[in-house]
Amino acid sequence: MSRIESAFARLRASGRKALVPYVTSGHPTLAATVPIMRALVAGGADVIELGVPFSDPMADGPTIQRANESALALGVGLRAVLAYVREFRLQDDVTPVVLMGYANPIERMGAERFADEASAAGVDGVIVVDYPPEESRAFAAVMGSRGIDPIFLLAPTSTDFRINEVLALARGYVYYVSLKGITGGTLDIDDVRRRVMMIKERTQLPVGVGFGIRDGATARLVGEVADAVIIGTRMIQVLEEGDAAGAAERAQAFTAGIRQALDAPADIAAAR
Repeated sequence: MSRIESAFARLRASGRKALVPYVTSGHPTLAATVPIMRALVAGGADVIELGVPFSDPMADGPTIQRANESALALGVGLRAVLAYVREFRLQDDVTPVVLMGYANPIERMGAERFADEASAAGVDGVIVVDYPPEESRAFAAVMGSRGIDPIFLLAPTSTDFRINEVLALARGYVYYVSLKGITGGTLDIDDVRRRVMMIKERTQLPVGVGFGIRDGATARLVGEVADAVIIGTRMIQVLEEGDAAGAAERAQAFTAGIRQALDAPADIAAAR
């Protein structure tokens, strides 16, 4: 059983939902990434999505775009990201790490070599935003052969045909993008419920929801229907709200607050 499967199995057994924070590798500083990852786990994260900096992150809003630009200016590329995962694994062999990024860095390295190096580093899953499912069968097969889950995005605009295409290839979990647009917007919780329930009727995979989740109350509402709550833009903002030396501490505190909201008994959550 993979780390991702094991994490979701443990959560199901305890009746809890996964908390999946996203951070951009190399932001706010080169030295901050691994301490932030460890702080996220200490705060209650179940899976970490680690962003691979890219110059044209088409799905990301201004906050994550800015984080990408900052990391690229510091020279952070795909090899540096894999080095962060290797360092993280020196102390944590349990928490799944999913790389999230775009096709260009992988294409430059080559899918086979990337799969080998990612597997050796301890990567558990890969989200490649601009790899459509109809062009990803070979890539998904290469990842799967190294024990890496190819994780795909679904959106409010996804057709029945596209949903079926994604579910035929997806492993690990399915990432439902709650907004028609870029990261950082405001979600429609009723629409999220409808769409997530429809996806869950078609797959046994966990379904995570990202984009637009900024606080414990929203995370709790999403967690009532989804298997995982994914937080990116707000997490990057938390890292930027003070000096870089305190970024890990802020990340842990924020994550702990979201974890508390997700785990709160129904009567206490309703009273908040």
